[in-house]
Amino acid sequence: MALTAQVPILLAEKVDQEQERSRLTREALAEVDAGQVIDHQAVQAWADSLSTAEPLPPPIRR
Repeated sequence: MALTAQVPILLAEKVDQEQERSRLTREALAEVDAGQVIDHQAVQAWADSLSTAEPLPPPIRR
């Protein structure tokens, strides 16, 4: 059964954003559970290199 109601646009957008944020969080947690992560030291080295003349390429998931 579906419930239909009129709600202010800003409230509807906020609900949509919350649902999207929740979906992205669930996807990210599933990736972590599957071991699809990027090493912290690799991220730190990449971030530190961004202000240099030759930045490193972005690290990839293993």
